[in-house]
Amino acid sequence: MSMSQPSEQELLQNILQPLLVDFEYWFSRSTELLESKQISFLSPSEQADLLDRVRRAQQEVNVAKMLFQAVGGQAGIEPSQMVGWHQIVTECWHVSMQLRQSEQSKIGE
Repeated sequence: MSMSQPSEQELLQNILQPLLVDFEYWFSRSTELLESKQISFLSPSEQADLLDRVRRAQQEVNVAKMLFQAVGGQAGIEPSQMVGWHQIVTECWHVSMQLRQSEQSKIGE
């Protein structure tokens, strides 16, 4: 029994669509964190800059998702664009981990 190779459109639907949903989720969480907490190890301008970059990336993901849906999954996204989004998500993860560690160390004092 031979297995047929998925089409490009199937690959895009199965990989890209969930990836866009993940980016939406992480950018939403990051926005919530950066808007609700004053992060002591970031200067106010660093925190504002990160929040601006997250919001911009969030808008880009929303546009990409709408375009992807509008063309019926027949278009991809430039990999360099997704690398940039991933870098922002990774930066936010690091901020979140560092914040959690600093809050836990304050509890232990």
